[in-house]
Amino acid sequence: MPSDRDETPAQPTISEVAAEAGVGRATAARTLGGYGYVSAELRERVLAAADRLGYRANALARSVSTGVSHTLGVILADIGNPFFAGVMRGISDTSRARGFDTIVLSTYEDLEEEVAAVNVLIDKRVDGVIIASTAVGRGEVAHIQAALDRGIPVVLVDRAVASLDLDAVVIDNRDAARGAVETLIEAGHRRIGFVWGPPAAQVPATRRELLAEASRNLWTDGERLRGYLDALDDARIPFDPELVMVGRKTEDRVTREVARMLALPDRTTALFCTETEAVTGALRALRAAGLAYPRDVALIGFDDSAWAAVMDPPLTMIEQPVHRLGAKAAEVLLDTIGGAEPARTMHTLRSRLVVRSSVAPPPGS
Repeated sequence: MPSDRDETPAQPTISEVAAEAGVGRATAARTLGGYGYVSAELRERVLAAADRLGYRANALARSVSTGVSHTLGVILADIGNPFFAGVMRGISDTSRARGFDTIVLSTYEDLEEEVAAVNVLIDKRVDGVIIASTAVGRGEVAHIQAALDRGIPVVLVDRAVASLDLDAVVIDNRDAARGAVETLIEAGHRRIGFVWGPPAAQVPATRRELLAEASRNLWTDGERLRGYLDALDDARIPFDPELVMVGRKTEDRVTREVARMLALPDRTTALFCTETEAVTGALRALRAAGLAYPRDVALIGFDDSAWAAVMDPPLTMIEQPVHRLGAKAAEVLLDTIGGAEPARTMHTLRSRLVVRSSVAPPPGS
């Protein structure tokens, strides 16, 4: 019995395209697969025939036959995060301009998810991988090494991994943090809270122990903490472990930790928040304590955004070149895929402190 629906027409084959163009099947296959030599005249005839017939190349089959998929794999912490969304836009714009597609996977800062994501991309035969890795020690990078062993080049973005000798595209996290804390010090603050520290059970008692703990966590977190300590050292302000947040990195934890800092006998008068969730958690803690910025507590955050500019008062924030981070990572990877020798270096981009109205001198100064 005939169906009420129209049957989906069969996809034309390479042989049918070759017949339509009046060329041999091998010529059509080379043209549509993007490999080997084909004269400009024959290439134009084959592409025109493919267009008339509605031929669509099978990317996976093409990658098997040519070894090139024209696809990049991208592994980020959370594509829903505005920072990583901006990085992805830079990767996508650059790769698309050079004829490459992208496959994007999120790990939510979970190493097991990251390992699974790398395995997926290896199976997809991507030509290269850009990754914001959660790996820290040498024992956590076997999955990345597995991609490299299969000839898949890898570029790190946003964060470095000390045990991997790879190209990494990052910002000057240490210098950015140092500059932000110096701004608070210049406004007269000495009790400056660092919000979003290592996920330790308790704050280490000494500066050395704190840095050792930070070295066991994400590179970005450690660099920002070092910048904070640099600024304190330059101003000869003693390190106070009570002013560093530790524990799980969640907005609720931030709110509790900032509330603790505000309840100290010699309470914090300024907060340096190194992630978006750290800023929002700090604002909640201030509101709950009946305090306001910058009247009672000065505040500087990381990752500038449109909402920071429309807050009342507007927030002073560190602006990261997110699009450029992604674009540079894609450029480095695509150059390597194209045959360039990997530089195996840290490509460091500058950030910018956007000064608004959330910093004022301490109360009573």
